[in-house]
Amino acid sequence: MAHTFTPSSLGPRAGRFNLDSLAAIEARVELAACLQLAALHGMEEGICNHFSAMVPGHDDVFFVNPFGYAFEEITASQLLVCDLHGNVIDGNGTPEATAFFIHAPLHQQQPRIKAAFHTHMPNATALCLLQGPPLLWLGQTALKFYGRTAVDEDYNGLALDVREGQRIAAALGDADILFLKNHGVMVVAPNIAEAWDDLYYLERAAQVQLKAMASGRPLKPIDPAVAQLAYEQMREGDPASARAHLDSAMRRLKRLGSHFDQ
Repeated sequence: MAHTFTPSSLGPRAGRFNLDSLAAIEARVELAACLQLAALHGMEEGICNHFSAMVPGHDDVFFVNPFGYAFEEITASQLLVCDLHGNVIDGNGTPEATAFFIHAPLHQQQPRIKAAFHTHMPNATALCLLQGPPLLWLGQTALKFYGRTAVDEDYNGLALDVREGQRIAAALGDADILFLKNHGVMVVAPNIAEAWDDLYYLERAAQVQLKAMASGRPLKPIDPAVAQLAYEQMREGDPASARAHLDSAMRRLKRLGSHFDQ
């Protein structure tokens, strides 16, 4: 897919960081697309919530959306570049305080995480408000996440210092999905495409589960052996499927007239 974002859009503070490589430009465009897609699917919450992605080729700076803008407003050139100490390296504005205190520790403590999406998307967040395990192994879509989830039971208010971000990173452990009880969800992945894919299907799985629960009828769980098999089958094709999913979603944004890549 052709991208219109060009290095000339960069600010003067990039310094030693290579922010104009093809990989960095593509990451900017994809992250902006994911923000707009989240808005398109009703997964944003006003000007709150935040997505981050490590700048390709660097392990100490990441892209993040600026505070004060709804997801649907964000384009590639509006994304900030921040270091792990809270400094804005490139871009106009600042990240939301909780964005830095959540995302910086995640990326610093877990180098495997190249993309981290935090939302209060309604269906998955609704599961965070229930006692007991949030996601149940009832439907095929949910099995994409079998064995990949963790739960943070200890809501502590807003993440306004680095200690809270470190605690959240520890609660995540080796999981890819963290249900933050009384709060929202965190989705982490080795790349932006897989983060988007997981975010989208997590919300769909939560939506279907809530519909089933609302029926008042007994729920039918899937046998663990079958759940494990289906998970393995899905995960084998996930990287390619996620890439195709994001490419398709970006084409949809283009057809709708979005300028996310500018």
